[in-house]
Amino acid sequence: MKRINLALQGGGAHGAYTWGVLDKILEHEDIEIASMSGTSAGALNAAALKAGLIKNGRQGARDMLSFLWGQIAGIDDFRIPSWMTGYVMTPGQLSKTIEMSVPYMWADVVSRMMTPYAWGPFYKNPLEHIVQSFDFDCVCADAGPELFICATNVRSGKVKVFEGDEVTSDVLLASACLPTLFQAVEIEDPATGQVEAYWDGGYTGNPALFPMFEPRLPNDIVIVNINPIIRDEVPKTPQEIQNRINEISFNASLLRELRAISFVQELIHEGRMPPNQMKDVYVHMIADDKMMTNLSVATKLVPTPYVIQELRDAGRDAAEQFLVQHKDKLNQQSSVDLPLMFS
Repeated sequence: MKRINLALQGGGAHGAYTWGVLDKILEHEDIEIASMSGTSAGALNAAALKAGLIKNGRQGARDMLSFLWGQIAGIDDFRIPSWMTGYVMTPGQLSKTIEMSVPYMWADVVSRMMTPYAWGPFYKNPLEHIVQSFDFDCVCADAGPELFICATNVRSGKVKVFEGDEVTSDVLLASACLPTLFQAVEIEDPATGQVEAYWDGGYTGNPALFPMFEPRLPNDIVIVNINPIIRDEVPKTPQEIQNRINEISFNASLLRELRAISFVQELIHEGRMPPNQMKDVYVHMIADDKMMTNLSVATKLVPTPYVIQELRDAGRDAAEQFLVQHKDKLNQQSSVDLPLMFS
């Protein structure tokens, strides 16, 4: 049995890619998910997987993930009629179309001039009814994968990792709270009694890796990466510049943790650190930068059923390719060359 930890990035509707990755991993019964650290869409994916897994096993987890993304897309069936396949745009083309559409550009301008608080009593978080449908007795169960949900404390600017019984519907909403779209989610700290406001966890931990360094958890961390780390072309249009700023800021915390892991690995392998003082983490990554670089923030914010379906299929394909190439390395060694990444 291969035991792994999963680190699930946030990225709005692009989190459907992670759905596909998880769906494929769940098909491999010789892989056990020991823990999941998730942010934003990654948090929703992690909670849905655990809720389904505890209730009805691996198939239950797959069904719950399908339910989650059906709710986000607003449909029950993602299949495209065969007669339409020759007329559908590529995901990249559709992303550009949405990005340049008048309604999207108008909404983008309004979001920079108005805050979510301007809606007053008419405000409602559109994700609320989805996360409230989760069975939190299952999400918070002691059995199954440990769950770490990341959010950003607005007052302190620090990452907050919720786990165990702390994970509630409000915590999931906080993890996915983009401040230009949603009002900050307020959660009482049971230790101090102080009410804290939280924004999207992507600003401080996308996702946080450090909770999975505990000795009781396996050494392997499989990162499902949504936001492209590298873009070859320099962004020039306002939309391209804003999109790249978003990607860089949401990758920054992850890259800092990976650099720290790389440094510790170097100390361990060179014998400059006593044995068992620090965990020798094995890092793996499942990503499809080619597809993601053709998309933009438009398809993150607008959950188009067709793009969600394509992302799910791309995630399944990427996970299958990863397992074919690197499954034997799990619990043995990293499949990501961190020194090369930071050279």
